[in-house]
Amino acid sequence: MVQIDVVYQGALRTQATHGPSGQTLITDAPVDNQGKGESFSPTDLVATALASCIMTLMGIAAEKRDVDLQGAGARVVKVMASEGPRRIERLDVQVRVPLQLDEKVRAALERAALGCPVHATLGSNVQMDVSFEWGAQPAA
Repeated sequence: MVQIDVVYQGALRTQATHGPSGQTLITDAPVDNQGKGESFSPTDLVATALASCIMTLMGIAAEKRDVDLQGAGARVVKVMASEGPRRIERLDVQVRVPLQLDEKVRAALERAALGCPVHATLGSNVQMDVSFEWGAQPAA
């Protein structure tokens, strides 16, 4: 169990504190929803959580195989629904790995990525397209 405390700061901004570490982050409502857009929006954090989770699970699988994924990265594009209630409609994730690995290792890392808890939690509620590029330039 992890406790996260969120305090409304006014002007559509919150500050969240991660209980175990004390680390904080700020969210702002996006410009298209009456906010300033000066930080991640709550739905941006959902997109960030998916990409971070994918990379973490790939890292765990890679370490078990003595593969160093340093320099690998993911880009996620969040698409909000244009109709109906405001919600995330689609998350497109492009994973770039600067290594050429054999098919068996690649398959294991891709399986790990798609088995991440955030992906499983979002399930069929959000369309998620995850692609992998092997031998790509290292992430910036």
